Amino acid sequence: MTWTQWSRGIQVTSERFLSWRKRRRMIRKEKQKHKNPILDWLEAILSAVLIVLLINQFLVQAYQIPSQSMVSTLQIGDRIFVNKLIYGPELLPGIMKINGFRKPRRGEIVIFENPSYIPIGPVKDILQRIIYMVTLSLVDIDRDEFGNPKHHFLIKRAVGMPGDRVRLERGDVEILPPGMDRWVPEQELQRMLGMDYSLRRMFSPEEYPYFRQAGTALALLDSRLEPTAEQRRAAERYFSVSKSEDGSVSWRQRTLVDNAYLESWRYRTLYALKPQSMLFQAQWRQLEQGWYVPDDRLFPMGDNRDDSRDARYFGSVHMNKVLGRALFRYWPLTRFGVVR
Repeated sequence: MTWTQWSRGIQVTSERFLSWRKRRRMIRKEKQKHKNPILDWLEAILSAVLIVLLINQFLVQAYQIPSQSMVSTLQIGDRIFVNKLIYGPELLPGIMKINGFRKPRRGEIVIFENPSYIPIGPVKDILQRIIYMVTLSLVDIDRDEFGNPKHHFLIKRAVGMPGDRVRLERGDVEILPPGMDRWVPEQELQRMLGMDYSLRRMFSPEEYPYFRQAGTALALLDSRLEPTAEQRRAAERYFSVSKSEDGSVSWRQRTLVDNAYLESWRYRTLYALKPQSMLFQAQWRQLEQGWYVPDDRLFPMGDNRDDSRDARYFGSVHMNKVLGRALFRYWPLTRFGVVR
C-alpha cells in the first residue's frame, strides 16, 4: 500500500467516524425535542440518585456523629466521610459484606453496626439507609418514640485487636497483646507502635477512692448489711439510695461515675461476702482479668473514655459489622480536615 492510499484510508475512516458522531448527536437532539420535560428532569434526578447511592454504598459514605463519645476528636453533629472500600463494602445495604483490601488496624477510627440496635425490619432498614445515603446523612428516618435517632451506627476507635485482653485500671486502659507477658498501658502501646491520638478523661485520680467506697457500700446494701458512714456518704455522692419496707435497697444514679471501676469493687465485695456465688466470681474476674477479644473481632472504645458507651457494655464487635474507616471531616467548615 502506498503512502497516498494509506493517508486516504485514514481520511475516509475519520470522516465516517465524525459523521457517525454527528448523526448520533442529531438523533439525540431530535429525541430530546419530543421528550416530556418532566420525564427529562425525573431521569436526571434518578441518575444523580443512583450515582450517589453507588458511591455511598461501595466507595465513601457520609455520616453524622451522634454522641459525645469521641470528644474531642469528633464533636456531636460533625459530618465525616468514611472509606467503605478499604474493609469491604456490603453488596446491598445490610446484606452480604464483600472482602476488602485489609482488616481494621489498631488505633483506627471505625464505623460499625451498633450491637445494641433493635432492627426495624429489612425493608424499612434498606429504605432508611438509602435515604440516609442520598441525603448525605441529613435525613435519618430511623427514630425512637421520642423522635431521637436510634444510633444504628457507631463510630469508635479500634483499641483491642484479635487475641488481646483489655482491662481498665482506675479508668486507664491496659492491654495484654498476644505473646506478651505483661499488661501494657495504652499510652505506652501508642509510643511503641508510633500512634498518636489524644484521650479525654473526666475523672481525676482523687475521685477513685470515692468510687471504691461507693461500690463497696452498694454491695453491702445489696446484702442488707450496713456500710460505714464514710462508705454511705461516698455512695450518696453518686446515687440516690432508698430502702423499702422489706429491707431491700434500690439506688438511682444521679451523676456521672466510672461504672467499670465501681462495679469491680462492688462485685469484689459481693464475692467476699458470698464466695459460693459463681455469678459474683465470674463478674469480678472478668473486670480483673479484662475482656478477651476473639478472632475476627475488635474492641472499639470512645476517645471520651469516661462518657462512652462502647465495647465495655456490648462486647467485642465482629469484623463483618465494621463498615468503614473515618477519612475526613467536611462539616462544619471550621473543623474541616483529616480524622485521626
